[in-house]
Amino acid sequence: MKRNLVLLGYRGTGKSTVAALLSAHTGWPVVSLDRAIVEHARLAIPEIVARFGWQGFREREREEVARATGLARHILDCGGGVVEDPRNVVALREGGYCVLLTAEVGTIAARIGGDSNRPSLTGKTIVEEIEEKLAQRGPLYRAAADVVVATDHATPDETAAEILRQAPLLAVAQQ
Repeated sequence: MKRNLVLLGYRGTGKSTVAALLSAHTGWPVVSLDRAIVEHARLAIPEIVARFGWQGFREREREEVARATGLARHILDCGGGVVEDPRNVVALREGGYCVLLTAEVGTIAARIGGDSNRPSLTGKTIVEEIEEKLAQRGPLYRAAADVVVATDHATPDETAAEILRQAPLLAVAQQ
């Protein structure tokens, strides 16, 4: 039973902004998995990664996915790497309608260029890192998604409207 709306995609594709807009339209609360990780760990993401490595971060992320997928009528704003763990994908797909937000590399780089909240995943330039991670995660994102919405040339309001149009479980929420 698909009880939640799940937003997937690389950082900078608009997940958090669109989640807030969808929440305003539907009345469904937003669960930011990254924010939940930070709250439960009582550490910022760079601190979690520095102390426990990316593996430790991903373990915490899996715990938050398990918590969030037990909810109903929520919008789950997932971190970009959530699809790297197949257990997360199974849980998210079983409990939610998964919407993949996409954007081109240049768009993402422009949007996240000043984000110091996330440490580098690769030690490369931002464009090289985005290209590498999108090449790695792209098939995982697409396999997890029920629908794909490009955000490059759409405003957040237009993106939210497109999701509302395509996500069948949200039709009930708007009535």
